[in-house]
Amino acid sequence: MAKQQKKRQSKYRDVRYTHPVLCPDGKYRWVFDVPMLKNPSILFDVYWVLVISFGIVWLFVLLLGSCEGHLKLSDVWGITYPFLILIGVFLVLGYIAYFFVAWHYGWKYSVLFIMDEKEVVHKQLPGTEDKARAIGKLTALGGAATGKLSMVGMGILVANRTSMTTRFDSVRRLVPRRWMHLIKVNGLLSRNRVYVADEDFDFVYDFLCQYCPNARKG
Repeated sequence: MAKQQKKRQSKYRDVRYTHPVLCPDGKYRWVFDVPMLKNPSILFDVYWVLVISFGIVWLFVLLLGSCEGHLKLSDVWGITYPFLILIGVFLVLGYIAYFFVAWHYGWKYSVLFIMDEKEVVHKQLPGTEDKARAIGKLTALGGAATGKLSMVGMGILVANRTSMTTRFDSVRRLVPRRWMHLIKVNGLLSRNRVYVADEDFDFVYDFLCQYCPNARKG
């Protein structure tokens, strides 16, 4: 596998990857370095979680207001406007935090993929894995110091989870994003991310389509 390591000759010139190699155990393995500033896929996931979280709280507040009486348009805007400001602030803070995390990672997220006919494994490589644990522990300590149990829980989760396995029979949707070298492998309660080089993208996507019988494509 080491002999097949390359530098991508495209807009992502600093990306290291290996082609999927069929190993003697019947599993395909490959490595991909995600350039965290040039490839916004991880940041988009963070933003999506933030927007969904604020949207749920906003909807809950609207429902409470409607239970108390008839809501006027001005009342809806009065509730929505502060949420828009908060979302804007958190999006900016999220980008700043993401920038520092990317810097701590060395500007790239290195991951090993292991795939067979039953499942795909997304595993952080040594080095990236240690940094993820360190960031997770710092998050947990920060949450404990401020009394925020949600931060403690999130930090413990990050510190202990450096790989993700998705069984194909649980996949509900496959979303290809070729320009980000990304295939989203989404289950009911899981969101795996498979990164692959341009020249191997069709092979991996077709493989996933073939062995994920319950998945919607696109």
